[in-house]
Amino acid sequence: MHIADDVHSPVPVTHDGQTRSAVVTLILEQGPVTAGHISEALGITPTAVRRHLDAMIASGDVVATAAPRYAQRGRGRPAKHFQLTAAGRGRLKHAYDDLAGAVMRRLRRIGGDAAVEDFALERAEQIVADVPVAGDSAADREGTAREIAEALTEAGFSATTRRVGNGVQICQHHCPVAHVAAEFPEFCEAETAVFTKVLGTHVQRLATIANGDCACTTHVPLANPQVANQVDAQPASAPAASGRSHS
Repeated sequence: MHIADDVHSPVPVTHDGQTRSAVVTLILEQGPVTAGHISEALGITPTAVRRHLDAMIASGDVVATAAPRYAQRGRGRPAKHFQLTAAGRGRLKHAYDDLAGAVMRRLRRIGGDAAVEDFALERAEQIVADVPVAGDSAADREGTAREIAEALTEAGFSATTRRVGNGVQICQHHCPVAHVAAEFPEFCEAETAVFTKVLGTHVQRLATIANGDCACTTHVPLANPQVANQVDAQPASAPAASGRSHS
């Protein structure tokens, strides 16, 4: 007997592997996202999406959260947003994590902290080697942030950008070295230093996957730091002179 797709029966994790993989990839790259967005992006029914999400929530791979503040528009109850948990990302871990960790520990024993820092910095510089240094305008800096995100995506970080207030955020939805970076924060610190250098402004790391957050998020202010410094450096206006000046 054929069972219709809209029947809410339990779906094993191995059921319809290609669709499940597509859902996971979409949540990884664009999350947090709504069930409606997943349905539209992948061309599958909302009920089918719900079944996959229910199965992944039950297995601890996905969690439902309240809508992000920037996504709360209009009236009515905001739709739930879904994102991968640490366990869900852990299923995507690379087979070489243990080996990479062992190599980094060996490097630290041989060359000390400086050797680890140099290696992490060189790696970060290589990822954005083709991204030109940003100009002084906000538009230039925002464009460079997008180019950095594209370079990160090519390196396996599934990165995007979004405008937030008077700045732009670089969001890395996946980190292929998260397990190593959790033990060696030099990797995250090197990325931040390189972003600062290429963007020409001090950036702020708000969250990292290595620390258990859902994404690595870096805030990039779009105001020209040189103009701000010049304003801050202006001396206070001299008080108005009283009486007649002496010759």
